[in-house]
Amino acid sequence: MSLKKLLFLSLILASFCGFSQNMQEGFTYLETGKYADAETYFKGILKEYPDNKTARLCLGRAIGLNGNPEQANSLFTKLLADYPTDFEVKLNYGESLLWTSNFPKAKTYFKGLIEEDPKSFPALLSYANTLSNLKEYEDALIYVNKALDVLPGNPNALTSKKYMYLGYAYQNQQAQNYTEAERLLKANLTLFNNDKDTLLNLVNLYLIAGEFDKAETTYNTIGETPENKTIALNGLALVKHLKSKDKEALELSEQAFLGLGAQTDAALVQPTTERYIQALIWNKKYKTANTLISNLIETKPNENWLLALRATLNIYKSDFKKSVADYNRILVNDSSSFDGNLGKANALKAIGNYDDAYQSAENTLTFYDKQKDATNFIKTLNTSFTPFWETKASYSFDNGDNKAFGVTTKIEFPTSTKFKWLANYGYRTTSNKITDYNATSNDFSLGLAYQLLPNLTFKGTAGVTSANASTNDYTQFVTDLALNIKPFKLQVLDVGYKSEIQSFNAELLNREIVMHNIYANYSLSTNFNLGWFTQYFHTWQNDGNARNLLFTSLYYNILAKPSLKAGLNYQYITFKNQVPTIYFSPEQFNAGEVFVNIIKDEAITKPKAWFYELTAATGLQYIEDDASQSTYRIQGKLGYKFSERALLNLYGTRSNIASATAAGFTFNEIGLRFKWYLFDTPIFRK
Repeated sequence: MSLKKLLFLSLILASFCGFSQNMQEGFTYLETGKYADAETYFKGILKEYPDNKTARLCLGRAIGLNGNPEQANSLFTKLLADYPTDFEVKLNYGESLLWTSNFPKAKTYFKGLIEEDPKSFPALLSYANTLSNLKEYEDALIYVNKALDVLPGNPNALTSKKYMYLGYAYQNQQAQNYTEAERLLKANLTLFNNDKDTLLNLVNLYLIAGEFDKAETTYNTIGETPENKTIALNGLALVKHLKSKDKEALELSEQAFLGLGAQTDAALVQPTTERYIQALIWNKKYKTANTLISNLIETKPNENWLLALRATLNIYKSDFKKSVADYNRILVNDSSSFDGNLGKANALKAIGNYDDAYQSAENTLTFYDKQKDATNFIKTLNTSFTPFWETKASYSFDNGDNKAFGVTTKIEFPTSTKFKWLANYGYRTTSNKITDYNATSNDFSLGLAYQLLPNLTFKGTAGVTSANASTNDYTQFVTDLALNIKPFKLQVLDVGYKSEIQSFNAELLNREIVMHNIYANYSLSTNFNLGWFTQYFHTWQNDGNARNLLFTSLYYNILAKPSLKAGLNYQYITFKNQVPTIYFSPEQFNAGEVFVNIIKDEAITKPKAWFYELTAATGLQYIEDDASQSTYRIQGKLGYKFSERALLNLYGTRSNIASATAAGFTFNEIGLRFKWYLFDTPIFRK
């Protein structure tokens, strides 16, 4: 029962309505909640005795508690005019102010009654409840304790105190004062041992605060009471999902679902069914989930919880447009729906409708002030459009005595959800003590990216590369033009043109070899953890040579958090002309490898936490008709996220795969990267 409903209870009915045995029938109606009967009864009494104060009081209470608070307030206002000094009448008038939700006026009124009689239990409790409705919980608790000093153990006052603690804890939870919220809820448990409402509020706090172990312990406590076992199983399933233990989540939710029967509390059937279908979706058992949802929707075609489940299923299957359609249906039924508003925001973001995604998330917050999921959604979306600066410093060396040091800096500056400016600068110096070549290059480019359609983005940069080599100084124009296309669900295609200078070592920089590339990248994901990536380059050079390069990777996603995948890579390269004394240019090159990759993505890493990535690969390469050579590749990254705006990571690689210069060599690189967001939010949202 909510605190507001408690205000409709009689504080001490007998004291308010007298003890006349002639009206006992009417008192019984009030005590047992038969307010319509009580209203009829006392109207009958007043026909005979129109000035009977007790009957007028009880009629006012019957009318107010029967859902007509304004009419009750009008009756008590007249009573107060007739009996301006009667404390009982004053108390009833004050309570009618609560019924009409006129809490500011009630606060002043009851404060005056307490000054008149500091030991009046009804006045103290009503004042405490008034303060609670005004969310002045600290003072509310003071006055409910004063009421309990007058009548120790009074159940109405104790129940009010319980809901004051719950409200005060929720207020602190909304302000993200999680420690204080936990203290208040635990204080409530000392008064109401193992109270289900308090335990559920406590476990919700732990879920929001990300303290999943504590949430699990609390659900286990809830489950110790047999009638709460299903509630506990549903909650534990959610905790297991949040701890990335989806198989265990399915086992728990299936146990709860199969336990549903004719004797099950009707209020538990929907949440248990809902959790089971969610667990099926988490475990990618889409066919079973779809069958259950479809069967239920046939009988209940417009139920919001079923539409939300179907929308969630389609999000997991990347059918985002279908999800948006279902979320729109939900919002027609209930414009304040949390699932409808925030679910729609997520689906719109996935299909590239960022402005509408912002709007849906902000709609969520109009109904659920400071709600953490909606707030975090906006924060994440803001990060995507906040200008940032990124710098990398690297040092590389190989067994051919090539050494290089480089620094690159890039800036991305979005001015809307569709448009951003791009700037890049790179400095690199390379040398070889054997060949006695040295070279320095500077690269500078400017560009832009523009979202033409939700599934089509253009990106273009243009600039110059300036080189100062042992025997040759020059400046070359370079460019990179590309289209990013999402033709179908789970597919991404990049096509473009890029010109660049061969700059692997000092000798190549000295030769001023310009590479013109036409390229395509194609990525395909599936709903069954398999993925495929293919890249093709056709290159022609100003030295008359040409190259074709094909790379393809087939992989399987083993885990989601952290991301763990393994697969096979294949690479094929062919050159028109073979110039081995200048750079690696076989007529035919084949390489295959198996790899394992594990990554904790920096994008989802919380501030003051580490992120990482490690790739290990081994295989064989075939150059021309030579015998096979074994290969290996190790790449790693370790970083720390200082805040929402700054991160730093160290990275490195070691490989013996044939390069642009030679076969049978070992290449090493180490580097440091720093990324800093220039502002707290996108400039166009300030």
